[in-house]
Amino acid sequence: MSAKPAQLPLVEPDQADALTKQIYENAEKRFQMVLNIFKVTGHASEIAEKMWNIFFEILAEGQVDWYTKELLILKATKTGDCLYCVTQHEVVAERLGVTPEKQKDLVGQVYKDSPHFNDKECAIVDLCAHMCVDPEQIPADVWTRVKSYYDDGQIVELAVTVGAYIQVSKFGDALGVQLEDVFSGHQPRLFAKEPPKSAAARHHLEHFLERGKAAAH
Repeated sequence: MSAKPAQLPLVEPDQADALTKQIYENAEKRFQMVLNIFKVTGHASEIAEKMWNIFFEILAEGQVDWYTKELLILKATKTGDCLYCVTQHEVVAERLGVTPEKQKDLVGQVYKDSPHFNDKECAIVDLCAHMCVDPEQIPADVWTRVKSYYDDGQIVELAVTVGAYIQVSKFGDALGVQLEDVFSGHQPRLFAKEPPKSAAARHHLEHFLERGKAAAH
């Protein structure tokens, strides 16, 4: 089975203009490589700069630590069935200390009874799940629990993180951005525990696993 083709070609560093090259340098500092999703935005460097600066700020230590944001990023992108984002952030989150066991417990409502999650984390993962599914009907008790742990500025930062990764996951999936070869040997965690829901995501996962097997031989 072959992967569905990307909708736009990637702009490689040797093809990039000066502004795009600066974006790539910033991306490499943050992610240790220039990801394909950055390369596809190289076609529109002015808006790409503004777009990615938001994500660089989100992934910085702000009013909320990066570790906590990665929990929300994984939950939001898994809920959105985005293999591209989930795979990358499983790796990033582990670098920050989020164990594979804890990552797996983000699926569904497993985290609520997981020994890997405390009440503070469960509160914001609940918030994230509701934001992804029905943001206008977030239960009052969820807000009460979130507000017991976080102040108003932190809540804004948490919500921006979730919203941004809903957006970027849909952007990447719509344009058919493919996972980088470096992830071929990665064993899925969240998707291994709960398979993708959409046909497109299942296709993407099957291709990813096949590619990983080929790379191992």
